[in-house]
Amino acid sequence: MILCIFEDEAHQDFLPLTYTRPVYDLRCGMYTLRERIMESLRGAGLDVTKILLLSRDYLTKVLRKRNPECLVNEYERVDDELLMVNGRLVLDKEGGGQILRRLGEEGALVQNGELVAARIKERTYEDLKESIGNLSFTELVNKLRKEDKVAEVSGFKLFKYPWELVIENTEILKEDLLERVKGGESRGLPSNVSVIGDEKLVFVSEGVEIEPYVVFNVKAGPVFIDKNVYIQAGARIEGPTYIGEDTIVIGGAQIREGSNVGPVCRVGGELEESVIHGYTNKYHYGFIGHAYVGEWVNLGAGTTNSDLKNTYGTVKVTVRGKPMDTGLLKVGCTIGDMAKTSIGVLIYTGKKIGISSHVHGIVTQDVPSFTLWAKSLGADPVEFYLESAIEVQRRMMARRKKTLSPEEEELIRKLFELTIPEREEAGVAKGRFRL
Repeated sequence: MILCIFEDEAHQDFLPLTYTRPVYDLRCGMYTLRERIMESLRGAGLDVTKILLLSRDYLTKVLRKRNPECLVNEYERVDDELLMVNGRLVLDKEGGGQILRRLGEEGALVQNGELVAARIKERTYEDLKESIGNLSFTELVNKLRKEDKVAEVSGFKLFKYPWELVIENTEILKEDLLERVKGGESRGLPSNVSVIGDEKLVFVSEGVEIEPYVVFNVKAGPVFIDKNVYIQAGARIEGPTYIGEDTIVIGGAQIREGSNVGPVCRVGGELEESVIHGYTNKYHYGFIGHAYVGEWVNLGAGTTNSDLKNTYGTVKVTVRGKPMDTGLLKVGCTIGDMAKTSIGVLIYTGKKIGISSHVHGIVTQDVPSFTLWAKSLGADPVEFYLESAIEVQRRMMARRKKTLSPEEEELIRKLFELTIPEREEAGVAKGRFRL
């Protein structure tokens, strides 16, 4: 059986995060949604060595480079029965087994009109492979429904919006960390480090360096410090928190509960209940809370986001051009890959910053991708030159001893074209940016 992890049109609701990745490569807890699906099905006894990843066409080259072991959008190469799983699905340890049992030999699970999972025989796939390869699943569901092979289900967790990843992150992170702490062997803590709570809930991987006078508070959950992390003196870290490989925690940092930091990051100031993907810098003071931050982001000194309205009312977020009430009191910012903020940037509650945008001053509305933004300082928004965006990314990657690949450069060029409409709608001009 081939495992197929797919995304559907709902990836648009996760922009700008999903401009640069399929929805199933978003993180919640210690793992991406794709990793959770694979691990849950592996635990249910499924051989997950043969994997088909379905996503938008323009992501194909980058995904193939990063996942050479997978079939990426190569739907014509399928030569076996297929187990299809929606990439927005959050699977726990038992979830994979439940899906396999409910699907039987062939069938589909549909929840609130959305395809959760399907198991189809090779002959069925042959009849429908073009529509499936184009990320259209209506024909598949209709065919199986005619054969009485569709089950209407409930109780499966399908993420719909980016703030749900943040809200669920803390509890999922706690479960992940407890599992890892139980199954691993900690390298131990230096004697001049303080732990509030059970010291066994602080997991230290190999190569970790912790300076004196660091405080861990694990009363609300564990802390997992991954390989080669460097924690400077005076940092305070509350659980549940995950610090990814090769990350530096700056002295004096306040890393509060629910913090989820990817690999090769720099984290200082105050961080709370937020997800940060890899290679991102939050080196200086400033507060980031209830936020989702992509890769290769640089947050200048003093950058702070609001996650609570003065009225204590629910936060509204713009999705596909329309305001949507999240029903939540706390929603921070969403920042796409390669974005940069200058010193002293203040981001209002629930605002989004697009990919490869450079932001100055106060952000009171969503910032389009590839935009130089300083409205609060009296400057009209201006389109970021494409060649400049590519060169900035190349320079930032070089600082982490990485090289911008031809596939990644091509992706940036494609995204620049794809995001033209959002800049036009926001009145972003072409020309030279002046403050």
